[in-house]
Amino acid sequence: MPYHDVQCLLVDDEPIARRILKNHLEKVNGFSVAGECCSALECFSALQQQQPDLLFLDIQMPQLNGLEFLRSLHHRPRVIMVSAHREYALEGFELDVVDYLLKPVSFERFLKALDKYRQLQPVSAPGPLNMEEAREHLFIRVDRKTVKLVLAEVLYMESMSDYLKIYTTGGMLLTKEKISVLEQKLPPEFMRIHRSYILNSRHLQAFTQEFVEVGDRQLPISRSFRQEVLEQLSR
Repeated sequence: MPYHDVQCLLVDDEPIARRILKNHLEKVNGFSVAGECCSALECFSALQQQQPDLLFLDIQMPQLNGLEFLRSLHHRPRVIMVSAHREYALEGFELDVVDYLLKPVSFERFLKALDKYRQLQPVSAPGPLNMEEAREHLFIRVDRKTVKLVLAEVLYMESMSDYLKIYTTGGMLLTKEKISVLEQKLPPEFMRIHRSYILNSRHLQAFTQEFVEVGDRQLPISRSFRQEVLEQLSR
């Protein structure tokens, strides 16, 4: 089934603020900038010509602020509010916005907002976030950076208390992501074989009822996961 990028319209009277959002979007697969508007009135005109999937909407703008504009729309796309002021957050969420971002918007916080948008999309709807082909990578926090993790390069993952070791063809990455949280974001070729291990089955070399071989390692299959794992590996 073909899919299209999530079309995003950026609405902010500050060019720098629009540029930051645009730069963030360009780093994420499956999202595209459909256009930019410097006022709510300009956005109103744009919505007559196109149907974006997602609005990034500033609050304090000339003539008509973002909250007033949002209340005036009978049919509106999903909205992520963007503001330098915390005090409008409650009113924003009462208008059923996806998220409320405070300026300056960090890339890490921006990704969390996109993830909230993902979770609101129906599973059966066509779109990049519901397609296996779109799940080619994830962004994870490593040290003080948010880095791109190419899933095809991942061999396996190992939980170590509060940390997760991700072994790839290029080396090992250490993140504070919980294994149970990351598991929910992974495509079907990844399988939980133990409370401490997730295997990328595409790199599997051999297996028995007790362990799997990947790279130069033997990873245990725990009793609680054994039946499901062996059924999947035998298909």
